[in-house]
Amino acid sequence: MTETPAQRQSFNILIVGQSGRLQYEALLFAASLRQCSPQFRGKLFVAVPQAGPNWSSDPEIRNIAVLDALERLGVTILPFQSDVFGETYPQGNKIEALFALPPDAPFVFFDTDTLITGDITGVPFDFERPGASLRCEGTWPQPTLYGPRHDRIWKSLYDKFGLDFQSSLDTTQPDDHWRRFLYFNAGYFFAARPQEFARRFLDYAVAIRDDPPPELICQSLDPWLDQIALPLVIHSLGGGRDALPSGFLDGSVSCHYRMFPLLYARESDHVVDVLHSVAAPNWIKKVLKGHDPIKRMVYQRRGEKVRALFNRDALPRREQMIRNRIKSAGFWMR
Repeated sequence: MTETPAQRQSFNILIVGQSGRLQYEALLFAASLRQCSPQFRGKLFVAVPQAGPNWSSDPEIRNIAVLDALERLGVTILPFQSDVFGETYPQGNKIEALFALPPDAPFVFFDTDTLITGDITGVPFDFERPGASLRCEGTWPQPTLYGPRHDRIWKSLYDKFGLDFQSSLDTTQPDDHWRRFLYFNAGYFFAARPQEFARRFLDYAVAIRDDPPPELICQSLDPWLDQIALPLVIHSLGGGRDALPSGFLDGSVSCHYRMFPLLYARESDHVVDVLHSVAAPNWIKKVLKGHDPIKRMVYQRRGEKVRALFNRDALPRREQMIRNRIKSAGFWMR
């Protein structure tokens, strides 16, 4: 059998884990990777922030049962320091953790609330052209009535970093529609050189946070800072919205479910089957029951009640409408 490009190259996978919810999601991610992509040859790193001045309490994983289960799944724990962000902006973990990766291998970062649902070695990555998740809504910017529109806001950022704005546009989209502008969900992204990507990501994010252009004066940066900087980083390194063919990540190979009620409400039967399958072995079940949303949604079958509220072929248009219906039924959990 002919190997795919991804099988011929070695790359690593990075997720972030810490005490609390993320350690259990990391365990599910690892179990799903091993089940659905047994041919994966790289390393799976769970990056763990270390205690320090940017954390009011220790964020490290101290749960021995979780650590033992991760070790059984072949996970490499990767400590890193939160020198810039930390507790006040935990999304910054995904930036600072990149510095700890081995420098000689490409990487794919995933948010921890993701399941691998297919063979990741069959994904045709071109790591020299970075890319990220297009499964997003127009969450940022939110132009005000008398303020600058999307084009002026985004152009001010490209100008700030000396980037070509015009070449980033999708001119098939209407003027000032949010999809005309390069925008990603930071739920996954990939590139060839982790330290280069990390340095640019950190530099851009800090510059936007500390010295935003005047056009951003009425725009919230929290929690959107990572998703504001990410398209600028990807564009600067020669990537873009077409860096990866559609249908693989956020498709047949991965699912960024984000929260378990949302998973049951809107994801495919295959995703639900993968979740139930990887959570079924007793040695994993004993650990995962320590997280109340997993215990109730998966093992006590509350997720099936959420699933019965929705028709996957006719879901509400906006995520907030899905959330509201789940909350009204009394099934919402974080």
